[in-house]
Amino acid sequence: MLERRSPSSHDDLVDHLVRSTALQRGEAARVVLEVLAYFDETCEEFVRRRHRELQSGGAVNAEIFERIAAELPHRAVAPPELSLRQLRRIVYG
Repeated sequence: MLERRSPSSHDDLVDHLVRSTALQRGEAARVVLEVLAYFDETCEEFVRRRHRELQSGGAVNAEIFERIAAELPHRAVAPPELSLRQLRRIVYG
């Protein structure tokens, strides 16, 4: 889910990526939008997405919730610490 921002809102970042990488301007703009969308993800959306990803990789819930709990503090804007029970409730209601 990409949020469209005004064309000039991130031009300086796009310009920097074009200068410092092999990306063309359109590619750099898409990368910026993807990164912004990734960091716009709520805590609940992150927990559900990671649960699906780890489960599809064959992990079991006990290790999934431990791993998610370890990853959360390293998000760009870390949410409050959540217990394993709170994480389960986010996924299963």
